[in-house]
Amino acid sequence: MNSEKLLAEAKEVVRDLSVRELIEASIRNGEGTFSDRGALRVTTGTHTGRSPKDKFIVDTPLTHDIVNWDNNQACTEETFNRLYAKCEKFIKTHRVYVKNVKAGADPSYQIRVKFINEMAWQTVFISQLFIKTDEPSTVPEDFTVISLPDVMADPAVDGTNSETFIILNFDKKVVLIGGGLYAGELKKSIFSVMNFLLPQQDVLSMHCSCNEGSKGDVALCVGLSGTGKTTLSADPHRALIGDDEHGWGDNGVFNVEGGCYAKCIDLTEDSQPEIYRAVRFGAVMENVVVDPKTGAPDFSDNTITENTRVAYPLNYIPNAKIPSRAGHPKNIILLTADAFGVLPPISKLTKEQAMYHYLTGYTSKVAGTERGITEPQATFSTAFGAPFLPLQPLVYAKLLGERIARHETNVYLVNTGWSGGPYGVGKRMKLAYMRAMIHAALDDELGEEGWTTMPMFDIAIPKSCPNVPSTILNPRHTWTDKNAYDQMAKKLAGLFIDNFKKLFEGKVTDDIASAGPHIDD
Repeated sequence: MNSEKLLAEAKEVVRDLSVRELIEASIRNGEGTFSDRGALRVTTGTHTGRSPKDKFIVDTPLTHDIVNWDNNQACTEETFNRLYAKCEKFIKTHRVYVKNVKAGADPSYQIRVKFINEMAWQTVFISQLFIKTDEPSTVPEDFTVISLPDVMADPAVDGTNSETFIILNFDKKVVLIGGGLYAGELKKSIFSVMNFLLPQQDVLSMHCSCNEGSKGDVALCVGLSGTGKTTLSADPHRALIGDDEHGWGDNGVFNVEGGCYAKCIDLTEDSQPEIYRAVRFGAVMENVVVDPKTGAPDFSDNTITENTRVAYPLNYIPNAKIPSRAGHPKNIILLTADAFGVLPPISKLTKEQAMYHYLTGYTSKVAGTERGITEPQATFSTAFGAPFLPLQPLVYAKLLGERIARHETNVYLVNTGWSGGPYGVGKRMKLAYMRAMIHAALDDELGEEGWTTMPMFDIAIPKSCPNVPSTILNPRHTWTDKNAYDQMAKKLAGLFIDNFKKLFEGKVTDDIASAGPHIDD
């Protein structure tokens, strides 16, 4: 689709402003305010997180047979065309900001993305989140994202679920976003695009953070939002490659983005100094409560949302590696936040277990996070990123298994959730212990006193870990009531079994199917 033809009809096109100029425009337009340290602070109204029920992929001959429609909502070309016409009509009477950026730090797989935004602050966001380019926005793009929050869908007419829409059209190479201000939709739309394109080039796309040790040893932290990817990857002892989205190809790992999008609820300088210090001029804070007089943020205030965010470029982290590329991973950490208090804080997986848990993508929701949840609920999200995966799950798992085998990569399962009991009884795993266990795994210092096998789950638990009390390594030992633990473990194992049977029975080889939990009668 010719974006320049669309832009030729716009009332006003503002191209290629610098970050400083865009911030000034944001303030001038009344889109946001400054915090006390110069970060741009905005609020996003009704939507303070992603809106998965409003995301669609256009069903065309190109996508029909390869998209996983069990996990992605289809819409017709007619729906796309109607909403595109609404966007076109809107642009004729409004100003838009245009910026070219790139996605994919490896030039072999890089794409050029043109953003056409109604909001100057969203253009700051994408300028900092993606890879910068000196090319003018008149250069033709590989993909176009059109974000117009004031354009609303009419569900009765347009076939959407609400006034909000995020529509990916792989034929026309266009993403349409309307009816919402949350900037995470812009970021994740391109991640979904790369999750469609990269595997078809034999590249594994991953929802993970990545860092690199002084000896060139590369580590990935794979996990759903909120499990600790960004927090655990911001390590002063290791170079940061990226915090959220990566590809793993023949040349090694590369960041899809050029910035970070960190959760900042309860952020302090002591707990996460690198992220805390990145909240400065050029950063964008979403939905953080600030003092109206001083502009000082209150990161502990969840009045607007628990999902407060800050976006900043990679170079705001002192030890970031730019260009953000690295070799093949020596270690992979699969992150889960187990609110049942069953899984060990760290365990080692075989290749088959790694593929099983990657396909499963287990974490859990806890009381208070969503309406109606009063006790922990298991959540399974394939590849720890199901909302962003257009293709069949086995496509991603197969690529992972091949790479683990080829590069002899170690895989660990790390529980950043609860210990000593379920949510409400036990306690959340200490961040200091989490860091110590991951450091030990990366430095080959884990389990020097041997390993035990966890019943029902068959995963290997270390008997020792430097700087971590051995009493917390086996989760059963942390529960006062051992029978209660056994029952909870049996319950969680059953949830794994039921989920895997529903989604993958008969679709995977026996060695992978048998690598998960079992309940012996």
